[in-house]
Amino acid sequence: MSVPLPSSWLLREAAVDKRALQQRLSRVGRVAVLAGGKSAERPVSLKSGAAVHQGLRNLGLIAELVDPADKSVETLKGFDAAFIALHGRGGEDGVIQGVLEHLEIPYTGSGVMASAIGMDKVRTKQLWKGAGLPTPAFYVSGRDEADLGFPVIVKPAHEGSSIGMAKADNAEELAEALVAAEKFDQDVLVEAWVNGPEYTVAVLGDEALPAIRLQTPHAFYDFEAKYQSDSTEYLCPAGLDDADEQALRQLALTAFRVAGCRGWGRVDVMRDAQGQWQLLEVNTVPGMTDHSLVPMAAKATGRDFDVLVGEILLDALERGRG
Repeated sequence: MSVPLPSSWLLREAAVDKRALQQRLSRVGRVAVLAGGKSAERPVSLKSGAAVHQGLRNLGLIAELVDPADKSVETLKGFDAAFIALHGRGGEDGVIQGVLEHLEIPYTGSGVMASAIGMDKVRTKQLWKGAGLPTPAFYVSGRDEADLGFPVIVKPAHEGSSIGMAKADNAEELAEALVAAEKFDQDVLVEAWVNGPEYTVAVLGDEALPAIRLQTPHAFYDFEAKYQSDSTEYLCPAGLDDADEQALRQLALTAFRVAGCRGWGRVDVMRDAQGQWQLLEVNTVPGMTDHSLVPMAAKATGRDFDVLVGEILLDALERGRG
């Protein structure tokens, strides 16, 4: 299955017209920026929410931070739109999306089904595999186990931000990693280790943004490398030739659509020793902190942070009117 890349896949030479965007958003009423929540990713979500809140206010919008952990569903009544900056369970798994559907409030990002699928690493990989897309071999601990050899990467199936992930080089380390991951999730994914560089591709509407190559001295792009380390390098342009850049963006956009995603998100990919792309996961509510990747990719297309959040919100409003 393939989704054609729009002609806008090339880097934009001119900055997005912020004034025109502000005019299109001028009739928006109150916007709830949902952040915090009760998941293990709460601290990251609060940072994302604060940045999004400020970006929307910079555009002249009436934006208010709302933490579902502190407020009831009734609090959302009276808002005209919601920008979801909730990471992890309760915010990225279709739960809050279902609440907003019931309240008939337009919201950013993917719908209920795609959010639930994207939050489940196992279901996402099964869907991609069924569609003939490349993804590393895997099994779920305790179910249909297979000999993947070593090393492997162990991941809680329903967590993000690399929480609970670990590399295992032998059976003893695998056993330890499984115990640690099971503290976060009853479903634990064991995936074949991919030797090669890691990339990520942000998707905004129908556009695949420039790829970013991630380089870290850590064994893999873990929580510390994502949010705390100053040694992580983000290369954009990613150093690919035009054909490889286009192929990677095409694959990411196709994977995003196969999962049923919409609005905005991010697809993480690695390139194996044979030069083949391998899909890792899709993120339906990516981070929006100062270390986050979607704003970096957007900047390469001429979008500053305010324009990025404005476009994401505008997409939600236009879909809501449809």
